[in-house]
Amino acid sequence: MKDSKSNPLLCDPETGVCEIDTSSTTSDFDYQFQQKKLIKIIYFTDPICSSCWGIEPQLRKLKLEYGKYVEIEYRMGGLLPDWSYNSGGISKPSDVAHHWDEVSAYYDMPIDGDVWLENPLASSYPPSIAFKAAQLQDEAKAQKFMRRMREMVFLEKKNIADWNQIKAAAIEVGLDADKIQQDYAGKATELFKEDLMLARKMGVRGFPTLYVNNSLNNTQVIYGFRPYALFETTLRSLAPAAFKDSYDSSWEGLFAKYPTLTAREFTELSGKSRQESESLLKQLTQEGKLKQHTTKNGSIWKVK
Repeated sequence: MKDSKSNPLLCDPETGVCEIDTSSTTSDFDYQFQQKKLIKIIYFTDPICSSCWGIEPQLRKLKLEYGKYVEIEYRMGGLLPDWSYNSGGISKPSDVAHHWDEVSAYYDMPIDGDVWLENPLASSYPPSIAFKAAQLQDEAKAQKFMRRMREMVFLEKKNIADWNQIKAAAIEVGLDADKIQQDYAGKATELFKEDLMLARKMGVRGFPTLYVNNSLNNTQVIYGFRPYALFETTLRSLAPAAFKDSYDSSWEGLFAKYPTLTAREFTELSGKSRQESESLLKQLTQEGKLKQHTTKNGSIWKVK
């Protein structure tokens, strides 16, 4: 494990983790899970965590195959408070650009690091607090809101710490942007602080961290970028009675469930090879059935 001087914006592709300062964390906190389904996952994440973007294909497949057994509770971790530190070779936003380009290739998920050159974020706290405000309105829409903000920062080079971008993402997924702005200064900020405190108490060392718990309060931890097989094995070991659902893996069925998909996500969900997936997505684009947004490090598709 890296020491407390690790830079959180250097997400190690080998471990698949964006590590944070662990000097104030503990690991003996006994969290009492409150769950409605067979499995409860507490997911500590951050809107600008590149490793969290990397596990989107795995999480989307988990929801399709085991959604009736699993509930996921999203908690914010506070990856980038501000730029008042200098460690790991990073002291300013422009230092992150090349790193994001590198991890994009490693995770096979499109990430354009030029946002740190053209429109850098001062902190990941504003989009995190906005997400907590969104959760106060509607959990399902809040998760769509998080996804949209990630697309904006990773593919569209938009500064999601800026209120105008937050507002645009909120409206797009059907949230009340004015209510988000209202709650931002009050209840949402308190909820965000509670998330940070819980992360410290539970010994969170970086993102993504997923605490997977069953009805007997047995817990396993998935730490960092991991293949889907580990997600499934972990779930099945905690809940042997959970059996995967079949789902419509056609392109129409997948885009009906998830309005935007990268080639890596389509590969994971469709069962096709990476090459077959890319070819089909490009063919559907040429036929006018899909719209492709291209970055220097890959694309994302949506239905026209």
